[in-house]
Amino acid sequence: MNYVIIGNSAAAIGCVEAIRKVDQESKIILISKEKEFTYSRPLISYYLGGEVKADAMGYRSPSFYQDMDCKTYLGVAAESIDPELKIVSLVNGEDISYDKLLVATGGSPIVPPIEGLDQVKERHLFQSMEDALTLEKALSPKKDVLILGGGLIGLKCAEGIGKKAKSITVVDREPQILCSILDEEGAYYVQRAGEAEGIRFILGENAKSFRGNTLVTDSGMELPFDILVIAVGVRPNVELIQNAGGDVGQGIKIDERNETSLKDIYAAGDCVESRDFSDGNAKVMALLPNAYLGGENAGYNMAGQEHVFINTIPVNALKFWGKHLITAGNREGDVYTVKDENNYKKLYYTKNNLKGFMLIGDVERAGIYTSLIRNATPLSEVDFELIKDKPQLIAFSSKTRRKELGGAQ
Repeated sequence: MNYVIIGNSAAAIGCVEAIRKVDQESKIILISKEKEFTYSRPLISYYLGGEVKADAMGYRSPSFYQDMDCKTYLGVAAESIDPELKIVSLVNGEDISYDKLLVATGGSPIVPPIEGLDQVKERHLFQSMEDALTLEKALSPKKDVLILGGGLIGLKCAEGIGKKAKSITVVDREPQILCSILDEEGAYYVQRAGEAEGIRFILGENAKSFRGNTLVTDSGMELPFDILVIAVGVRPNVELIQNAGGDVGQGIKIDERNETSLKDIYAAGDCVESRDFSDGNAKVMALLPNAYLGGENAGYNMAGQEHVFINTIPVNALKFWGKHLITAGNREGDVYTVKDENNYKKLYYTKNNLKGFMLIGDVERAGIYTSLIRNATPLSEVDFELIKDKPQLIAFSSKTRRKELGGAQ
């Protein structure tokens, strides 16, 4: 068997490890346009902040490729896939044949078509280690930084460079930060933590144009800067599958085995569209744990071991300026809210299921809530009134503890 993997992040690593659990003999070829050894993307902000050194960025041990007997093509992008001939063509002109193929191409930063943006000399993205290293060279305690985008990427960038710039301003067209995972009230807890660290937030303002090193908003506000970071979102890289004739929507469409519409071609990670178990809708869930589990699922099936992964849900576990937050599932049904000066909790539930939650500040035992959502545990099997305030195992029946929580008593 000849396994080929396009990509080198969480989904690709999950796939390699699953294949080797089943098949220790066949060849694995890993192709990545990035030159770096596999690394953890969420750590790039911690690298910039000085909390993590470059040699600690690895997602696996330095001997991983050797241990897994992988042949690597690093710094070489895949150009096309021929599903009939089962060939991946690389930009260097080389063709790689495969029996089973995983596409784990991730996503690319969105660069909005704003007038004058192409004339901004000191503009940066914040997606890869290369982006982080380039930005690091440009930073200075004498320079003002403008970050376009108040989502996860923009805020992690703001946090990471906080001590390396004269000032940091975050601009977003939405009236709140983190609109994809928090409501307005919850977002303010995080915003307040950022403001305490000197971050300036300009919200509800759309970027209209750039005049040199000045951003002009729709309302006429002028915001000068020395360095611009574009962090408005990520677009799934679907082109390889799309150009090969495969089905794509928001991302690459896959089944419960992570196989695409093209035979023997699988996909996983930030480039795929999968079913959100918490609401039944197909969407892109660009989250590291889901990427790894999807790649693992694909790897098992590529190696001939039937495996199904259907419990994909959006889960975010983050920390901004010392403020912890965890969210999971979706916002539908009845709402239970508890809040004080430092903590914020919202649980979303229907008659017999927990559908989602937000926790800011106190996130202890959040995994219990996540388990309830991921396993669709009927609330009739737990003491929901007890765990609304404090999630604890005692609220589960002994049957449920044995079934879903590994036999905890």
